[in-house]
Amino acid sequence: MKRIYLTQRVEQIESIGERRDALSQEWAELAEACGFLPIPLPNRLPTVRRLLEELPPDGILLTGGNNLASCGGDAPERDQVERYLIERSLADRIPLLGVCRGAQMLISYFGTPLQRVEGHVRVEHPLSNGGTVNSFHSWGARECRPPLTDLAWSADGVLEAVRHRDCSWIWGVMYHPERYHPFRAQDIEFMKEALQL
Repeated sequence: MKRIYLTQRVEQIESIGERRDALSQEWAELAEACGFLPIPLPNRLPTVRRLLEELPPDGILLTGGNNLASCGGDAPERDQVERYLIERSLADRIPLLGVCRGAQMLISYFGTPLQRVEGHVRVEHPLSNGGTVNSFHSWGARECRPPLTDLAWSADGVLEAVRHRDCSWIWGVMYHPERYHPFRAQDIEFMKEALQL
């Protein structure tokens, strides 16, 4: 079974002054449906570096949650880990899929600016490619710069899906496949394709 590393959101527990890494249990359920072994990564770069050296992954999933620090987010350690994972994906041809915040990280990493968007939180909307997806983000892009190529847009002009033009193993989508219950067959097939399962 292929090992897929998943990034986690950072949560600040004010009552006890603790920062925690967290991952929705829905990801474990979706991993089972797709047939891969999910391995959550801590938001600590030295540990992640060692993990990738000692236990190389078959794929990487940048999950949702937390705004990027450049968009007012308060989890710079997560940004650091995810930038490193993108670099490793590029260097080692590791399949990588960014979901929501993960797609925003890819879009930003490759030079397309992000901006606040309205009407994209807790809604379902159609895409230019004929699909329909859920939406839980307040940041997005209204253009797509190389080396990314656009795969789908929302009706109000927000970039919804991308793929790297030269590194075809890198994908990003702005919706949350793990939040559909039951999981959609097309999402399972897409994740299998993107993560080369």
